[in-house]
Amino acid sequence: MKMFAAIDVGSYELAMKIYELSEKKGIREIDHIRHRIELGTDTYANGKISYERVDELCKILREFKDIMQTYGVDAYKAYGTSAIRETENTTIVLDQIRIRTGIGIEVISNSEQRFLDYKSVASKGEDFTSIIEKGTAILDIGGGSIQISLFDKDSLVSTQNLRLGILRMRERLSKLNPKSDQIEDLVEEMISNQIYNFKKMYLKDNNIKNIIIVDDYIAPKLKNKIGSTGKEGYIDVASYYGLVDELLSHNAEEMTEYLETTEENAFLFYLSAILIRKLANIFEAEYIWTPGGTLCDGMAYEYAEQNRIFASKHNFEQDIIACAQNISKRYMGSKKRGETLEKITLAIFDSMKKFHGLGSRERLLLQIAALLHDCGKYISLSAVAVSSYNIVMATEIIGLSHTEREIVANIVKYNHLDFDYYGELSKSTILDRKSYLIIAKLTAILRIANALDKSHKQKFKDITARLRDNTLFISVDNQVDITLEKGLFQEKADFFEEVYSVRPVIRQRERKER
Repeated sequence: MKMFAAIDVGSYELAMKIYELSEKKGIREIDHIRHRIELGTDTYANGKISYERVDELCKILREFKDIMQTYGVDAYKAYGTSAIRETENTTIVLDQIRIRTGIGIEVISNSEQRFLDYKSVASKGEDFTSIIEKGTAILDIGGGSIQISLFDKDSLVSTQNLRLGILRMRERLSKLNPKSDQIEDLVEEMISNQIYNFKKMYLKDNNIKNIIIVDDYIAPKLKNKIGSTGKEGYIDVASYYGLVDELLSHNAEEMTEYLETTEENAFLFYLSAILIRKLANIFEAEYIWTPGGTLCDGMAYEYAEQNRIFASKHNFEQDIIACAQNISKRYMGSKKRGETLEKITLAIFDSMKKFHGLGSRERLLLQIAALLHDCGKYISLSAVAVSSYNIVMATEIIGLSHTEREIVANIVKYNHLDFDYYGELSKSTILDRKSYLIIAKLTAILRIANALDKSHKQKFKDITARLRDNTLFISVDNQVDITLEKGLFQEKADFFEEVYSVRPVIRQRERKER
């Protein structure tokens, strides 16, 4: 058993949850401490977090640290999200927090944050698994933005981030000074264009039956509601519309009393309710599920996974791969070609473990790079390298950090261009030497795989890669004509040998007579 603390430095709230983690009982929440602090108000309105907010933040974090000691916490994670991520003085703020509290806050990318929120929902077990078998949208509402992730047949179809967060909308509305009866129409005007563009580009023929809500306002209030399904937190859309109509029938003072909260929180609840109603209407959804998961729950779930306290029933890595596959499909990538490169690269990676010293995470990055290796051809056949790099950097891949996405982008770029050594590469990136070496090692493998399928005829479907001494023997069936591949292989082999001090060699194996 382990005691774990998860700290979420959010846009409008500082939260900490204490958990008991065990193989037998799973994740058990022990305590939940929350403090209202609107870091996002400073960031979204002024571009930076004020000294007064930092001072208050440090004071609360010191109290959190005392609480962790009281519970005998074995480990903790503290994550900062969009308010910290988007402020101009991020480095200064994080340094002040570390010096004054002893707590190190890690700023996570939007895709990492949403992936953890997604894990918090998945931690609910069988309900989640059964729901996403049908068309489902996870609507993750934050202070700065919302994330819409589409699922169908237990697979992630697509995910997109829209800058329509609740705090950001409130800041925009405050500048307009609207009358109360104008607010709903103004919110609809603010969100309609982006939502309809999303529907046109990503929904297409997807039939969304269910919406899963992840937020700090609607979800907690609806979690104990029971609709026609008879399940807690799982209500039909008609019942939800009725609840929203009841809410909107109250004035600000009555709404505050009805929700048993502050007037400020009531307004944020109101904005969230309108946003969800609009999305449910556009998606033509039938049911809404509010499991009540938080970022802290996702952090605890991930920590338990990584430390093998228990095994996840859901394959989250496959969701990341599915996301990459759908990006490739969007940019007209060849499915067969991608699958062939994926198979060859992974075979070479697995055979080279002794030489590359990389792990499962790097293997995943190589897999994604193989799937997206020529996505830039959609834009330009002559500038495929730069176009591929730009597409990967501009496209969110759920579950990957910004650094990991940049590693993948560089791999697909140098698959086509001459490799830049660290002195040159460091002029255009902040990637460190460790990341640079990962790029070099994975690029060398992808180049070999690309050379082996230069004809795009998938000749190397059935290959084996075996390392013997300082030679990597890549074997293919002897019935295949690989004259082209052998002729173009040497240049790619030279770079591979430079990186690994191992020479790759193509060898045709003899077919055994039956």
